[in-house]
Amino acid sequence: MIRNRDKLIGNVRNLLSECGFYVTDPINLRGISFDLIARRDDQLLVLKVLQNADAFSREDAEQMRRLANILGGRAAVIALRSSSKKLEEGIIYSRFGMPILSFDTLEEYLKEGVPPFIFAAPGGLYVKIDSALLKSIRQERNISLGTLAEIAGVSRKAIQMYEEGMGTMIEIAMRLEEFLNEPLVVPLNPFEYSDDSEALPVTDDFEDFDVLHEEIFSLLKSIGYSVLPTARCPFEAITTDEKIMLLTGVERYGPMLEKKANAVSSISKVVEKKAVIITDKDAHVKCLKQTPVIARDELAHAKEKEKVLDLIKERSED
Repeated sequence: MIRNRDKLIGNVRNLLSECGFYVTDPINLRGISFDLIARRDDQLLVLKVLQNADAFSREDAEQMRRLANILGGRAAVIALRSSSKKLEEGIIYSRFGMPILSFDTLEEYLKEGVPPFIFAAPGGLYVKIDSALLKSIRQERNISLGTLAEIAGVSRKAIQMYEEGMGTMIEIAMRLEEFLNEPLVVPLNPFEYSDDSEALPVTDDFEDFDVLHEEIFSLLKSIGYSVLPTARCPFEAITTDEKIMLLTGVERYGPMLEKKANAVSSISKVVEKKAVIITDKDAHVKCLKQTPVIARDELAHAKEKEKVLDLIKERSED
């Protein structure tokens, strides 16, 4: 068993790389909701890696899901155990609507192409049935809801709900498959097993930020950008217009500036979006880790989006 979280993060990162993903460096900043972002073609993943899934918080789930939604990706947790119990291979667990996979499940899915078929939910283990197939077979064979309900040991209403897409316990699915002599259970995409209804709304509410952040965000809006604040993330906002999306970090000039630039640069390369860090005062450093650095006064004097983009272009390193 992998006992060190840093080692587990490294193993997940190596696995993703082996399977053709571009992967960020581990995000080693305090208070960040995720550890890795990975991209393969049009598939983008925001991942948290934990030894114990019970340590995953609702706030992290909400912020990861919101970031993934904005970037057009999916979020998930990779963990070894829940409480004192090891997570089983081939089962999707969940917490606060977020899918949780064991390392073995992730490896089997990415390397071998073997999807999980089972998900854990209150009351036990469940599977998804091909609802359209179940309904068509029942109607073609003129089997009543009552007959199928009696075979499965459930109510007529339950059969109707299976035909509408509701999951069912493994034992019930097996009874239905045996009676109909048809495979009904369908594989699951672990990265699509989530409840998006729990995502925080995307807003431009700045009230949780300090004066510097509010000032920078207001400047960006006055120039003509839309500003979507982020939380528990290496960058504080995603700045957009009809042509560009900028991962926007805000940091006072000091020791944390380079650490933030490392994280923002790594994410920028993987998600293929431009990044910028805006700081409180002018400095001789104009670019860190291929991420342009702009002072607050420079932003205030720019006044137009084109001038901001010119600054970013001038300070980006090849």
